[in-house]
Amino acid sequence: MERLQKVLAEAGVASRRHSADIIRQGRVQVDGVVVREPGARVDPARVEVRVDGKPIVIDDTKVYLLLNKPAGYLCTARDPQGRPTVLDLVPHGGHRLFPVGRLDFDTEGLLLLTNDGDAAYTLTHPRFEVPKTYIARVEGVPDERALEALRRGVRLGDVVTAPARVRVVKSDSGSALLEIEIHEGKKREVRNMLAAVGHPVLHLKRTRLGRLVLGDLGIGSWRHLTPGEVRWVQELAAKGAGGAKGPKGAAGKASRQVLLASRDEVSARQAGY
Repeated sequence: MERLQKVLAEAGVASRRHSADIIRQGRVQVDGVVVREPGARVDPARVEVRVDGKPIVIDDTKVYLLLNKPAGYLCTARDPQGRPTVLDLVPHGGHRLFPVGRLDFDTEGLLLLTNDGDAAYTLTHPRFEVPKTYIARVEGVPDERALEALRRGVRLGDVVTAPARVRVVKSDSGSALLEIEIHEGKKREVRNMLAAVGHPVLHLKRTRLGRLVLGDLGIGSWRHLTPGEVRWVQELAAKGAGGAKGPKGAAGKASRQVLLASRDEVSARQAGY
């Protein structure tokens, strides 16, 4: 018996968190009965589960694609207004892929697409503290006070962001190129943080997600994860499925060590400047 939201995630319907929303919206039926509780226990081998009237199919084959997302694409499986989505850029091969986390419409860079719901949950949930690194072109040149504010945490409405790692890659009289690392991933968090310290974003690109690195992958291009990257992702997924409370194990520590060891290699060239 498994939680219904996990069953949906394993079938590639959506991440576990998004699957929970789908269930609460009354879009899921178990043996013809609408179920609205994400934690309801079901045996997928013995019952029929439908989403929006269509039966789900659990495929044990896990797919992991790394995409260099262009601006102008939505991080969603479908858009009612018919706008292009990131799934238009990658092959499906019969699998129901979904993006891990989100990059907003105007943001470029590294995006993982998969049908592994446990991996999506672990990579995006704040308690696992998977670091995400961005290169941001901002208005003006931040002084040390602005940089320290980002490093301490910035108040955004009723919340204060977790401390960020930030450094100036290069600057000129009118703008600066920053490298910034966060691990929360709230909606438009990097843009909002930089605006709050007086340096609105002109261009934003994600270059890392834990051990996953964008590298020289062309914009709009994609690749399969390497065997080593898949092992790292699946180790994290196993931690999430097992109820681990954070990145205290080898997988989480390794991802942060790799990122910190190589952070000075990030350059203006990687961001396309």
